Amino acid sequence: MQPLDVDEPAAVGPYRLLGRLGSGGMGRVYLGRSAGGRTVAVKIVHPHFALDEEFRARFRREVEAARRVGGAWTAPVLDADPEARVPWVATAYAAGPSLTAAVADGGPMPVHTVRALGAGLAEALTAVHELGLVHRDVKPSNVLLTLDGPLLIDFGIARATDGTASLTSTGVSIGSPGYMAPEQILGKGVTGASDVFSLGAVLTFAATGEPPFRGDSSAALLYKVVHEEPELGALDGHLRELAAACLAKDPAARPDPAELARRLAPDGAARLVAGGWLPGALVEQVSRSAVRLLNLDATGAGADVASGPVGFSSPAVRPPDTAGGEGSGAPTVGEFGPAPVMPAGTGGAVVPPRPV
Repeated sequence: MQPLDVDEPAAVGPYRLLGRLGSGGMGRVYLGRSAGGRTVAVKIVHPHFALDEEFRARFRREVEAARRVGGAWTAPVLDADPEARVPWVATAYAAGPSLTAAVADGGPMPVHTVRALGAGLAEALTAVHELGLVHRDVKPSNVLLTLDGPLLIDFGIARATDGTASLTSTGVSIGSPGYMAPEQILGKGVTGASDVFSLGAVLTFAATGEPPFRGDSSAALLYKVVHEEPELGALDGHLRELAAACLAKDPAARPDPAELARRLAPDGAARLVAGGWLPGALVEQVSRSAVRLLNLDATGAGADVASGPVGFSSPAVRPPDTAGGEGSGAPTVGEFGPAPVMPAGTGGAVVPPRPV
């Protein structure tokens, strides 16, 4: 996390900003905290995008899609203000590296970790698809590894499967080369089976340290996904069989995520996670991250940073009242309803969106 620059805001809506988590072409992501002590990740779009009415409408639909997703293994949207002068969205925050970072630091994951990872993500996709949504960008950087299980993040390009809520402009390819399904690349329509293909690629990466399709350019990667068979490396046995099934070129030949979850974890992903699912080095890393987060309270990071020139409209949550609010022990009620209740055993683990 980077400290706030002098030209960055110290608060967004009801959240005090503690530092910058990341930035990209579409906006910046900050670590924030509510008055009641809840830690969140706040995604703020770049101000010039806010002047584009088409972008603003698209952002509004993205928030609407993302806030429908909740429960175990997925990222809940806690609050947002799409109508603000500079639109923003907040999700709760969890300490834990992305799968990309974890593999870069420690190499391929052990088999039991990959099984728990795959089962959790498959259960997450089952819930997403039951809502009539498709994630469309399942990849290692969109998977967080927490002590309480894997978490699938970033539903910013989720799309309704009924085709009534397109979130992208015509002709714009959405997804990540090497993890996009063949039909997604060819523009033949994206369904839940496309997410399953991406999940197969993620499992291969987790187990071998390499994606199943490799190339020096996006064009080469896209060609290989459409025309060549995946490279499954050291994958063997049950995992190799499942990854190969997910990576079938024909969407109809792929298992649905519920079937995949059952084959990876007959008793459910939670059972695998509860038995201890991360390698020891990762457990230590995640624990250190949690301690650093707690230390922010002691140091008061961000408390004395002056706001920059970017202004924001009124927050999207109602002020706490006697019926319930942060500090009262009851959930704060916002424009989008109460904060989601995390499943038992999560330890409050929650998620930031990826940098955009």
